[in-house]
Amino acid sequence: MAKSIKSRSSSSRRPAATAAPEPVQAPPQQRPGGKLGLIVDRLAARRGATADELVEATGWQRHSVLGALSKLKARGIAFRLDTQSGRKAYRLNS
Repeated sequence: MAKSIKSRSSSSRRPAATAAPEPVQAPPQQRPGGKLGLIVDRLAARRGATADELVEATGWQRHSVLGALSKLKARGIAFRLDTQSGRKAYRLNS
C-alpha cells in the first residue's frame, strides 16, 4: 500500500505572532498569618533575625525555617541576608 501524505491545512497552523500581553502586576503582598507572619515580623525588626533566632521563635527545625524563608521569597516578600560584625541576619528590603 502506498502511504498517503497528509498536508496541513492553513487552519491547523500556529497563528502569527501577536504582541505580547502586558505583564500583570501582582497585588501587594499581605502579611501571612501564623508562624510565617511571625517570621516576617522578625525580619522587619531593625536588627533582623538570624536563622537560629527564627528557630527559637517558631520552635521549628533549622531546615524548616530555611524552607519557610524560601516560601516567603516565592510569595514575593523581598528580604536579604546581611552580615554585620559577624552576625548574619535576614532583613526585609526597605
